Amino acid sequence: MISLKEMITPIPYQIKEETTLEEALNIMKEEKYGILPVVDEYRKLTGVFTRSKLFQMVKQEKPLTTPIRDFVKKEVYSLKINTPFKELEEIVRNSSVGTGVVMDAENRVLGLFTKADMVMGLLNVTRTLNLKQSLQTAMDHAYDGILLADDNQTIQMVSPSLLELFSMQYQDVLHKKTDTVFPHFQLSKLYETEEAEVSDFYEINGIKYIIHRIPVIQEGRMVGAIVKIMYRQLNEVNELFKRLQKAENKASFYHTELEKSEKARFTWDHIISENVVMEKIKKSAAKAAKGRSTILIRGESGTGKELFAHAAHNSSARKDGKFVVVNCAAIPEDLLESEFFGYEDGAFTGARSRGKIGKFDLANGGSLFLDEIGDMSLNLQAKLLRVLQEREFYRVGGTKRIHVDVRIIAATNRNLEEMVKEGTFREDLYYRLNVISLFIPPLRERMMDIQILSEKIMSELNRVIGTSITGFEGQAKQLLMSYHWPGNVRELRNVMERAMTFAEHGKIKVEDLPDYMIGSTHVLLDETAVTQEESMVESAERHAIETALSKTKGNKAKAAKMLGISRSSLYDKLRKYQLNEK
Repeated sequence: MISLKEMITPIPYQIKEETTLEEALNIMKEEKYGILPVVDEYRKLTGVFTRSKLFQMVKQEKPLTTPIRDFVKKEVYSLKINTPFKELEEIVRNSSVGTGVVMDAENRVLGLFTKADMVMGLLNVTRTLNLKQSLQTAMDHAYDGILLADDNQTIQMVSPSLLELFSMQYQDVLHKKTDTVFPHFQLSKLYETEEAEVSDFYEINGIKYIIHRIPVIQEGRMVGAIVKIMYRQLNEVNELFKRLQKAENKASFYHTELEKSEKARFTWDHIISENVVMEKIKKSAAKAAKGRSTILIRGESGTGKELFAHAAHNSSARKDGKFVVVNCAAIPEDLLESEFFGYEDGAFTGARSRGKIGKFDLANGGSLFLDEIGDMSLNLQAKLLRVLQEREFYRVGGTKRIHVDVRIIAATNRNLEEMVKEGTFREDLYYRLNVISLFIPPLRERMMDIQILSEKIMSELNRVIGTSITGFEGQAKQLLMSYHWPGNVRELRNVMERAMTFAEHGKIKVEDLPDYMIGSTHVLLDETAVTQEESMVESAERHAIETALSKTKGNKAKAAKMLGISRSSLYDKLRKYQLNEK
């Protein structure tokens, strides 16, 4: 019978609590370990240091010379070297832990035991059908992806986690040639060299992974191959390593990623939607962008007004010019004028000795995006109106006219019509800005977009924050589709980032989502909604329709508009889900 000794992974590095953050990081980077045993002077286990603890130290900006002592995890899943085979099989089937530490009778560390180790150990010793079931059980519960091929390079077995990563089904893979299904695995090369190797990093849907190619040799002959795909939180270490190499740069990762430049970063392809209303708005905006008129983009906070502004510039005749952004709500009132128009030498106390050019100067020949223009003071509104009419201005403290050629793209979430009536927004400026007006509908009025947006955001965040999330569990998906999203797409992205950070099992669960979503009265969540007859997507779609009908008090025309589908499509779906009587 196979023993644990035949399946453990020996580990040459047994670090101590005095080991520094830099030393631990380099070991994990070099050897691609996700867990390192921590031992005392007698080689006895005291705890483990994991990727998540490494990530925690970096997030807290600990110096590279910091000992790992305070971040050692004391609760360790361990196994004795003499653990019986039947017990091992039960552990693999039922435990959610991917890696355990193997110790001898004296509690000295011998190595690591993973579920993948058991799969490979079983394969090397089994030829009988009785043990094949045990092998399949181990693969079904493997943390990383595993594929087994025979001596003809035909796929015989594959783990669910590998299928999940590549969005495939068993019928797409089993009994087919590896190079046909997974050409980038380059498994035929392994059959030529018969030497195990590890690939460089690959990426799919923002998830980084590496490929272990392992030959199976029996009696001096290669009888098959194992492909092990490591991807669960793998790129955490890779990203952290890059960040620590730039430790002298104190700017945070997100500030670096999101730093605004004087160039538009988005195009129409970045505005993701399957909503018919949104598609019409995009087409109208694209036409408007080709002209010279001022564009006013309206909509609630978080709907993506800035994306439209970027895309409009990039599709205009001014795309080679600069795209300058001014957030009128973020700059103090007493600095707004100098930000817009610049100032001359000595214009005021504290001014630069050689003066400063303003945003209008910078945007000359290009576009100036005035975000949150409804927050601008009446005094500055008057000066802005003059620039729009005369195409000239004076710098603060200056007497020389500055001529500019700038296209204005403005955005606001305020009701400008009401502000005009109240006297807080100039009527003449309103008409000057409102030449071409685009209204971006809130996310709750295009609920069918939630799925495609969440998939896109998931792919992006996997790449940015180093996670390996592949989807949602049923109830979490329903919750996402039923929530009313007052913060729109921005809130969806924030919720996704939080959930992906907390998710531990490859898919987002309800408990990974914020408490305020779960307790919201605007959520229609049915725990029994996902049945064998109804898929997760269908259940989410049904809930979206029910929510739309509820909010429109049964008005099907308004519900169809909210969902972004035609009335005939809505009637088809009502029949499909038997919602007519309801």
